[in-house]
Amino acid sequence: MMQENRPKILYVEDDEALSFVTRDNLEMHGYDIVWCSDGLEGWRVFNDHTFDLCLLDVMLPKSDGFELAGKIRRVNPDVPILFLTARTMKDDRIAGLKLGADDYITKPFSIEELTLRIQVFLQRPHKTSQPSKKEVLPLGSFLFDPENYLLIHGDRKHKLTQRETDLLHFMIRNINRTVSREDILDAVWKNSDFFISRSLDVFISKLRKYLKEDPSIILENVHGVGFRLKITDV
Repeated sequence: MMQENRPKILYVEDDEALSFVTRDNLEMHGYDIVWCSDGLEGWRVFNDHTFDLCLLDVMLPKSDGFELAGKIRRVNPDVPILFLTARTMKDDRIAGLKLGADDYITKPFSIEELTLRIQVFLQRPHKTSQPSKKEVLPLGSFLFDPENYLLIHGDRKHKLTQRETDLLHFMIRNINRTVSREDILDAVWKNSDFFISRSLDVFISKLRKYLKEDPSIILENVHGVGFRLKITDV
């Protein structure tokens, strides 16, 4: 039975043994879990409930995790999506991030690692140590509304994911400064391992795609160090 005030997670995984153990442990950690065994059922259930986070396996019957994530993102740009991928499927990780996933966790995984990843997304908006997101920030000809995950350019509004919002917010707070990859990963991902570092490159590319509408805004690589966001005279 679902309990009020407990975070609700959509968990889509076709491995019944793994899903049983994972559900049991997550429920003991204080989460309400709605489990589905295929992508079509996951999509139907997603439309019938409100979830705080989606945990999706990539390889699913009937409709794979990529297709399901794409559908979820089109109707809800805000809900965090974590992919479960096999350790050797590096391309899946990149493809998932490009679809709008916020993070991934590789199989086999520990429950401790999974719950920590989940806590990052569910607790981050409420952390008092995080800078306020209530302000709307100017960026060249854009307006950035981090509280509502919006990047606004004239009449156009780009709805950002939480990870995109956190990364752009960090870069704006450090505008015209070179920031190292390690500083970005520690601030935004709380992790700096190799595969997370590859994720950073994907998100930098996505932000560049949004920001190219204003040629005065440059998000440049600083070779061997990291990145710098700056505004130039065009």
